[in-house]
Amino acid sequence: MITFFEASLDAVSVHHVGNQSQNEMYSLSDNPLELQDEIIPNLLKQYFLTPFEKTNEVYHLMHNSGDLNLNEIYSFATKIFEDESTFHETSQLIARHLYSVSNHPKIKAGEIYVALFRQVQIEGELLDAIGVFKSENKETYLKVYPDKGGFSVDYEEDGININKLDKGCLIFNTGKEDGYKVAVIDKAGSQEAAVYWKDDFLQLKIRNDNFNQTTNVLGVYKNFVTQKLDEEFEMDKADKIDLLNRSMKYFKEKDTFDMDEFTGEVIGNPQAIESFKSYKEQYESEFDMPIADSFEISANAVKKQSRVYKSVLKLDKNFHIYIHGNKELIEKGFDDEKAMNYYKVYFKEEQ
Repeated sequence: MITFFEASLDAVSVHHVGNQSQNEMYSLSDNPLELQDEIIPNLLKQYFLTPFEKTNEVYHLMHNSGDLNLNEIYSFATKIFEDESTFHETSQLIARHLYSVSNHPKIKAGEIYVALFRQVQIEGELLDAIGVFKSENKETYLKVYPDKGGFSVDYEEDGININKLDKGCLIFNTGKEDGYKVAVIDKAGSQEAAVYWKDDFLQLKIRNDNFNQTTNVLGVYKNFVTQKLDEEFEMDKADKIDLLNRSMKYFKEKDTFDMDEFTGEVIGNPQAIESFKSYKEQYESEFDMPIADSFEISANAVKKQSRVYKSVLKLDKNFHIYIHGNKELIEKGFDDEKAMNYYKVYFKEEQ
């Protein structure tokens, strides 16, 4: 969890970065912004930091070679943390690095902000942090003001909505040997252009903690039920929804995940259990993300995943059936006379 009620913004530099593939250039400022009053710093803190209040995932910087010093952002962050007098000069290097990876045709030009914060809290620690942010989408704003006994309306184009941060990261001055703690925001407009911020510019790897372990198991299990089970077992959608509901019930009621307990209580069928474990191993190998057989369940991860766990049967365009409890109270059949499928639902009273 990230909070910033004690945070201060000590310095910020702004540059402009275009898209190489569109023959756009970059423009570097000569000096950092002058923060002379409290209004602009407070607005910038709201713009930069508010989106991170809802992030739970923690990443770290990495490099495929295993040598962290080859990660440009790691080197730049270390330089600033060790000698803050290099802040503006290093912010220019960060802007140049962003330009060097901005070569997909769908990447938008925009301003890059490099900021230095004090007293930002993550996981209970108050730490200095370096923020790197990019604004890509501009908006038009109307301004209404008193004029000659009434009101007049004017407008301003290419303004920035401080409630809509496009991209950002916070690099916290802790865990240097592991690539620092990093939180990230990326509201990419297209999947093709999305990878450049996390993968090419920052080179991030998610930290394999309880939040991520919980997220991974629920995600792998959901994909297994919705995509894999049909290949080996005959199941209708109501049965699949029941399996998903049982898994969510397990995670909401337990404090600790145990693989054997989970598969026994939720899946039950020995063949399906072996199939799930094999499916999980394929995921671990493909994404280089091992899943422990036992870990503490993250309530935040369960809450987040519950939003994408669907418990709805959609029947043509006429009916939706929400299945929350006992699947034995719903029966599926086929009416020969109407040549249509049907569901029979048992209940005691209407509400």
